[in-house]
Amino acid sequence: MVKRLALSVALVVSSPLYAQTVSVPAQDQFFDHIAAYCGQAFEGRVTEANFTGVETFTENRLVMHVRHCSADRLEIPFHVGDNHSRTWILTKTGSGIQLKHDHRTKEGLPDNATMYGGHTINAGWPHAQSFPADDFSKQDFLRRRIPQSVGNTWHMYIYPGEFFAYRLTREGRELRVDFDLTKPVALPPTPWGYEGTE
Repeated sequence: MVKRLALSVALVVSSPLYAQTVSVPAQDQFFDHIAAYCGQAFEGRVTEANFTGVETFTENRLVMHVRHCSADRLEIPFHVGDNHSRTWILTKTGSGIQLKHDHRTKEGLPDNATMYGGHTINAGWPHAQSFPADDFSKQDFLRRRIPQSVGNTWHMYIYPGEFFAYRLTREGRELRVDFDLTKPVALPPTPWGYEGTE
């Protein structure tokens, strides 16, 4: 009986029909909207910032590059001036979409602050998804003695043919960068740590 049940579960999980039942159309559309720009780069600007210390973003050229796309993973380097350390990674998990921030040193090694992010907790919309901080990130923020960051939620918005936006919110803090999707720009350098992954 146990063997029969295990076999039934395995067949259901592996069947294409089961994959369709756990897919959320709004998230698939959001994912596809971004993937449609694979291979292109766009310049952005800070449109919201209500805290000090954001000069890194306001005083440098900001470029996002939809660099690598597969059926369940998007890699989007975010270049801030000559700093090529940041890559946003969006992954379909079967229960939503996960956002991670991959930070690397110039040598390509993981930075002390890396792979923090969050996971969707609802269906969201084809043009907007939110990613509240996950447990790994909360523990990492405490390790780095920035407990205020445990309340972080990251948001991404995309309106094809218009703009893509990256936004961070928590109590008392907001940062938003908008990228103009109507004007592709020259591709930026390979992000640190991603050499040989074309």
